[in-house]
Amino acid sequence: MDVRGTVTPGFEAVRDAFVRNFEQRGERGAAVTVYRHGRKVVDLWAGTRDVDGTEPWAVDTVQIVRSAGKGVAAAVPLLLHQRGQVDLDAPVGTYWPEFKANGKERVLVRHLLAHRAGLAALDGTLTPEEAVDGGSGPRAVAAQRPLWEPGTDHGYHAQTYSWLVAELVRRVTGRTIGRWIAEEIARPLGLDFWFGLPADEAHRIGRIGPVEPPVTEGGGGTLRVRPKRSVVEAYRDPASLTRRAFGAIDPFPDENDPAYRAAELPASNGVATARGLARCYAAMIGEVDGHRLFAPATLTLARTEESAGPDRVLVVNTRFGLGYMLHGPAAPLLAPGSFGHPGRGGSLGFADPEAGIALGYVTNGLQKGVTADPRAQALVRAVRSVL
Repeated sequence: MDVRGTVTPGFEAVRDAFVRNFEQRGERGAAVTVYRHGRKVVDLWAGTRDVDGTEPWAVDTVQIVRSAGKGVAAAVPLLLHQRGQVDLDAPVGTYWPEFKANGKERVLVRHLLAHRAGLAALDGTLTPEEAVDGGSGPRAVAAQRPLWEPGTDHGYHAQTYSWLVAELVRRVTGRTIGRWIAEEIARPLGLDFWFGLPADEAHRIGRIGPVEPPVTEGGGGTLRVRPKRSVVEAYRDPASLTRRAFGAIDPFPDENDPAYRAAELPASNGVATARGLARCYAAMIGEVDGHRLFAPATLTLARTEESAGPDRVLVVNTRFGLGYMLHGPAAPLLAPGSFGHPGRGGSLGFADPEAGIALGYVTNGLQKGVTADPRAQALVRAVRSVL
């Protein structure tokens, strides 16, 4: 296996796990980066840039990371709170008056971030064109009646998170969330991360697509174990809240379409390198080359449990802080204090302040599942083993 990049002595187990992902877990093209205490200790890439091609993955290859981008998007309202521009306990309607319609007067900003707003799905659906036009999505969630009493329960806002968080940011700052991140986070930190891939960066992106991991009954391969109940099973029911939440855009756009990549959908179409994800999380928990994102109080907010228990959408028990998934059986991270966000199909970004670890993993081979991808989990276990 031709693996490129560097590994600091002591972290060789991460390289070994990365190689096994290609040999045993159906990986096609991927990259992983790990920071420890603000210093890059793992930076690896291998395979092909396109899931269905032969061109090698390059040092600067980027990919759509789906919901792994939610963790970067969540940093924006938290940073606005840190700067005194957003009150997390204020009604969303304070900043977005039209949002108060249909019983949402008491929906708080923190409810949006913790998936407690009751707006996990829409009564109708949006076309791909409406989803990215910047107006139809915010109007739809502003008009929507909550599916449960806001603040009383949680369910993953798989797609509506795009319009809820992006419009809140636009109302407060006058900028789109993609522009705000580019100017306030990505540029100062030197990150390869975008909501809205610029035309002059489009040559770097690879094609993503579904892959099936090999199934063996023993030996060197990986035996896939079917969970007792999974989001994949729930999704098969067209009337389920799971299907409605993930299917708020119908039909879902072609993720390899340049127009989709150039749009801003912070729930689903972030574009990044593994290096960009890891560096962003490293700056959330500490200083990276003179830059730090979260003050200690903001870091506490990000990873303090706001939602826990049965998830109305993901159907398993989940845990959320303010915008971030927390370590637990549905989304195993490094340790109990870890926070971050996986992307459906594989990608992952997270940090663990106690260990000083930040990890970014991106892939072009999308496997079934939303949270605990076996390839990402193998990398997490490898990091845990060397600490």
